[in-house]
Amino acid sequence: MTFWRNIASIAARRLDLAECAECPPGPPGQDPAFSTAVTALGAKLAKADGSADGHEFAAFSQVFHPDPASEQNIHRLYDLARQTTHGFESYAKRLAKRYRSCPQLLEDVLDGLFHIAKADGAVTQDELDYLERVAELFGLSPLAFRRLSATHLGAGADDPYVILDVPADAEDEAVRRAWKSALSDAHPDRARARGLPAEFIEVAEAKAAAINAAFSTVMRERRELGLAAAG
Repeated sequence: MTFWRNIASIAARRLDLAECAECPPGPPGQDPAFSTAVTALGAKLAKADGSADGHEFAAFSQVFHPDPASEQNIHRLYDLARQTTHGFESYAKRLAKRYRSCPQLLEDVLDGLFHIAKADGAVTQDELDYLERVAELFGLSPLAFRRLSATHLGAGADDPYVILDVPADAEDEAVRRAWKSALSDAHPDRARARGLPAEFIEVAEAKAAAINAAFSTVMRERRELGLAAAG
């Protein structure tokens, strides 16, 4: 399913149209302002790592596939926009303002931009900074960005969410349940009860400590994010 059809299906699934009363009517793919902003963001992302070649445009075409009638104009705009990253923030702001009542659609756009960033086989820090800034301008939470980043780029084994086996934007209560479940499975007392050797008990203790540390890290980060948002 192409991106345009996907976002159209999202729009069609809205049960309460009042939730998106401020969004332009009709599928976003038929909104010239949407198409222009998405094309510019994709093109300028391709330039973020210092070069923009055919790999990025091929990825753009696969993800943000425009209607055939507008493809030539989209290609022309893409070629113009990819000359520099300058101005990408204004496009992101415009898109966020126009579709602020449809956060899932904005997340889908960011999802597509991640695909473009990966097109040449590597995502540079400059590209990651670009994507993070777009997510911020879209009003997406840092946890949502972290989840998308982990989905596309993977997460390190020491990532606290990987240790707890829970999505980065899971509710606090879900994180707490995952922590308790993981800790229960790894608790050293289980190893002692089974009469396992001291080496196994040491491994269990280390795992339990890592689980507790992961939970502490997650909750501390969330508190800090909450304070930053409040400030």
